[in-house]
Amino acid sequence: MAKLTVVPTPVGNLEDMTFRAIRVLKEADLILAEDTRTTGILLKHFEIQNRMQSHHKFNEHKTVEQVAARIKAGENIALVSDAGTPAISDPGFMLVRECVRQGVEVECLPALVASGLPNEKFCFEGFLPQKKGRQTRLKELSTEYRTIIFYESPFRLVKTLTQLAEFFGNDRPVSVSREISKIHEETVRGTLEEVIAHFTVNEPKGEIVIVLAGLKDKKDKETGTEV
Repeated sequence: MAKLTVVPTPVGNLEDMTFRAIRVLKEADLILAEDTRTTGILLKHFEIQNRMQSHHKFNEHKTVEQVAARIKAGENIALVSDAGTPAISDPGFMLVRECVRQGVEVECLPALVASGLPNEKFCFEGFLPQKKGRQTRLKELSTEYRTIIFYESPFRLVKTLTQLAEFFGNDRPVSVSREISKIHEETVRGTLEEVIAHFTVNEPKGEIVIVLAGLKDKKDKETGTEV
């Protein structure tokens, strides 16, 4: 049965590509790419010569019905973004939603997210609101018991960490990773107070992921145990 396959691609080092992802891309009838030039470099590296088509935030709302119809007609289509997993702060959500609406099978290849904090339960927040609703959202998250994942700009990192300390407490454990899988990859772990001190002295650069521990004394709703 034809399907849409969501394929995570390396953030930096091409060796992070999985054998399964390479096979899926080689077998696809069509590869939807956020930027065909960027994906073209990846495909050339792995000697994949399949046809590509642009699929990005500026055109996806116009093409999702057509793409879903092509899959229903028998084409296997793979979706990739420039790096990471499509639909997570990248184009793809609209297409997946339309495929689900039309009863088209959607498969997402596994993508491993490593952190030094509990990750059996987590919530992904992406970028916090810049202005309106930011403090309200932080207040709401201050009682979240799951590990929380944020994206942030290096220019706003210290400010955001300082705000997290105000709402979550200086002693809340946190992990800040930058430039994942790239040459200058770095992960700094500690309390919010310690990590703020580090990046106040050492100017952050690159793509930033913040992984914040959940509230320790919040009890798991399913088991009744502390997490």
